Amino acid sequence: MRFRILLSLLLLTGLSAMAVAAETTFETKLANGMRVVVREDARAPTAVQMVWYRVGSMDEHDGVTGVAHVTEHMMFKGTPSVGPGEFNRRVAALGGRDNAFTSTDYTAYFQQVPANQLKTVMALEADRMRHLTLDPASYDKEIQVVMEERRMRTDDQSTARVHEAMSAVAWQAHPYRRPIIGWMSDLEQLKVTDVRDWYRRWYVPNNAILVVVGDVNHQRVFEWARETYGKVPARVLEDRKQYEEPPQAGLRQLEVKAPADLPMLVMGWKVPRLADPQKDVDPYALEMLAQILDGHEAARLPAALVREQQVAVSVDASYDAMNRGPGMFVLQASPRPGHTVAELESAMRQALAAVADKGVTEQELSRARSQLRAAQVYKKDSVMGQAMEIGMLETLGYGWRSDTLMLDKLNAVTEADVQRVAQTYFTDTQLTIARLVPQPLDAAEMMRRAQRAQAGQAQSRH
Repeated sequence: MRFRILLSLLLLTGLSAMAVAAETTFETKLANGMRVVVREDARAPTAVQMVWYRVGSMDEHDGVTGVAHVTEHMMFKGTPSVGPGEFNRRVAALGGRDNAFTSTDYTAYFQQVPANQLKTVMALEADRMRHLTLDPASYDKEIQVVMEERRMRTDDQSTARVHEAMSAVAWQAHPYRRPIIGWMSDLEQLKVTDVRDWYRRWYVPNNAILVVVGDVNHQRVFEWARETYGKVPARVLEDRKQYEEPPQAGLRQLEVKAPADLPMLVMGWKVPRLADPQKDVDPYALEMLAQILDGHEAARLPAALVREQQVAVSVDASYDAMNRGPGMFVLQASPRPGHTVAELESAMRQALAAVADKGVTEQELSRARSQLRAAQVYKKDSVMGQAMEIGMLETLGYGWRSDTLMLDKLNAVTEADVQRVAQTYFTDTQLTIARLVPQPLDAAEMMRRAQRAQAGQAQSRH
């Protein structure tokens, strides 16, 4: 729920804080096309470096799914000057931490280190932007790690399997139908040459954004960026196809049978993404609707379905408007024992219909805003949280300066706006429903899963 996370950050910082942030945020562009954004924050002697590549699983093609995520893994396997696993050890030796993540829309790498060690990690990151080894023997080992990760996090997890299957049904033409981790059959056939081609095409400075936040001087960081990343040559980026999902013509439904204790119901409606932060209204109203439905314990869905009607043991509403691709509004719940998925679906539909018919109150809207301010308050003083916000806004094309605008637009949402989106988008024509049908899990399979989980925990410590 990137949009909710980001708006939480925007609301908790407030306008005055964002004005200060704007005054301490600086940007430049290197000769090779790499953009650099630096925010000076001297409250602690630490600095975060993030490099965001505008490429994710949505840029993959059928038959090579998972290559974006596999490339992320291989970025830690060494260059001619930094051996396999040495990147992590060097960052740790500096007193820092590092990691990476792949999404549908982007791939990002980060290090948080003492501020006086920033240039060192900039040089390390620039080195692997250009000189990744991609040794076949190392790749053969790492692809097995990725396949095991898929078994543990998707194949062994009923919830993950439902969402994977639902995406494949909801999206027919758009690449969001493919899982970020890739289909197992594709991973089994993926070659190191596929990763090398992906790396050469997309891991270039003119497809990357460097974000630095912390106790730094922006002019010095710009100089270091020119000395490190500035030496990496640009390459012409291939044209990206614009995928348009054809209009949905009716209700889509699927059933997933998997080992689980309880059934699960997932209902997803196609809704607009945030395309223009200035002109758009509905994405902000949809975000407030998600917050009113499930932003706190007294929100509508948990109050009605979990406590009053007692038809659900859990319920969740989510909406992610900030994407390169289309948006979806999702309700997810599991029925309480003694109640059916059909009863739960009816109750969820009634909750949405109540908003469409009678609207919401100003008190609900006010509380939703307050909850967004309170959410993730621990990130208020986090350099990592600020770097995430900047990188996300920049990589998705909104620009870091749009944060104040987004706050204004969110605060301008009215009860009428929320009622209008509830009336407009929640029809069966745009709906996909996935149902989990629990299956028993035998003792042998339980043991295999426990062993895989244990092996995965051991791997994460390396």
